[in-house]
Amino acid sequence: MLKAKHAIGCVFMLTIAAQATNVMADPPAGRPIILHAAHLLEIDTGRVVTPGEILVDGERIAAVGSSVTHPAGAEVIDLGATTLLPGLIDAHVHLFLHPGAEDLQTVQESVPQRTVLALLAAHDDLMGGFTAERDMGTEGAGSADTAVRDAINAGQFPGPRLRISGNAIDILGGHEDANHFNPAQHVLSNATYANNADELVAAMRQQHKEGSDFAKIYETGKDTVRDGVLYTPFQYTAAQLKAAVDEAARLGTGVAVHAMGEPGTLYAAQAGVASIDHATQLSDETMRIMKDRKIPAVPTFTVFEYFSRQPGPGAEREARLLEYKIKEFKKQIAAGIPFAVGSDVGPFAHGTQARELELMVKYGMTPLAVLQADLLNGAKLLGWANQIGQLKPGYYADIVAVPGSPLDDITAVERVTFVMKNGVVEKRP
Repeated sequence: MLKAKHAIGCVFMLTIAAQATNVMADPPAGRPIILHAAHLLEIDTGRVVTPGEILVDGERIAAVGSSVTHPAGAEVIDLGATTLLPGLIDAHVHLFLHPGAEDLQTVQESVPQRTVLALLAAHDDLMGGFTAERDMGTEGAGSADTAVRDAINAGQFPGPRLRISGNAIDILGGHEDANHFNPAQHVLSNATYANNADELVAAMRQQHKEGSDFAKIYETGKDTVRDGVLYTPFQYTAAQLKAAVDEAARLGTGVAVHAMGEPGTLYAAQAGVASIDHATQLSDETMRIMKDRKIPAVPTFTVFEYFSRQPGPGAEREARLLEYKIKEFKKQIAAGIPFAVGSDVGPFAHGTQARELELMVKYGMTPLAVLQADLLNGAKLLGWANQIGQLKPGYYADIVAVPGSPLDDITAVERVTFVMKNGVVEKRP
């Protein structure tokens, strides 16, 4: 039996190694690359450059315009009737989750197995056009996302640029605790416990030691909708969250919160968090603070839509929650708060999350506003402002091509045909 298990393990690892070899990108070019397409979109101005060309030299963009210098020996890649865009950004992903029973996969699958699956998920996201992401918690895999980020950075496996949190942080009995299992089995929480300000700081210091780039904190849950109104208890006071924000500032990082509604969303805004994720219910005062302090909401419509369409008794509840969320989102747009784009991918298939941009347009934003939220606000939120999110000289060469014009049809971002990250061609037509 031991020999059989060893053989199965070897076959599994060899399969993963073969897949890694198959998905590795073209090697970095030793010569400049010219990208030519029908159009190029300037994200900050919304201006469409026709035709569009980009000169890539190493990992950076060297020139952008309707025609750029063609150095001797440069490789020219003609992308035809497409629009060149900066690589997409997903500010809320879960690389360590995949479709299926979330509570069971975190119990049944080992951390090594989940880490391998996370690497494959990162590759799928990259092929979907996402060249930068913020991983919002490993859901019980501790700091294993440090290894995923570092493997990608070292060029050992293809994937997006990553900002990682390690485990999310939660209270005892909170949103991500193992609340519905037999207590005698002592099933572990999917998050790290912290029940007060001192424990929040201690958890953040431990995670930072293990490689985290920021802290992800659960601020609300469990959610219920009664008479068409969302009710969700807070988990930390504003003062406790402020202690976490202050510690993050000392570490040179930030705090992102899972916060569905009031008063937790208000406490998060008052504490000065980096983003409020899900942000289904925001009071006028919360929105005022978010607008003044430029704290983006990250709606994550796609995961709500996904759960509302799953069979079972929870679908009706999820559908009511989505309906409520859409109504509140329109108020948030009218209030002028900033947004970033995050899908909460993991429960649904990696690489398909560009639908988030489509849904944000469907529910009230213009295509350009959504692209600006994704690329300008996303770059700032991930700590790469003035480095990614625009096609400008000196920026990293994170570039995608989509058919047609995303300003006319935002669903074009769901059909990415070309991906370059850091000057390396990862996907060709």
